[in-house]
Amino acid sequence: MRLDIQYKIKSNIQEQTFLKENSCWYKYLNRSSIYYKDFINDMKDKYKLKPLDKINKISKDIEIINNFLNVLK
Repeated sequence: MRLDIQYKIKSNIQEQTFLKENSCWYKYLNRSSIYYKDFINDMKDKYKLKPLDKINKISKDIEIINNFLNVLK
């Protein structure tokens, strides 16, 4: 694995954790650095870090608050 990729992973705790949980990525990252983008995308999918996931979470939170306020009425 290239040193710059190692530094990127070491500097981000989420990436470190994801790599430990999904050790198959070691093989791909050791083969070529072009897999780093795929690694990040897979991490974002599993940890739900994409913008759409964040929007969905906010909408669910708003809905929960709205339901709570309706119950209080």
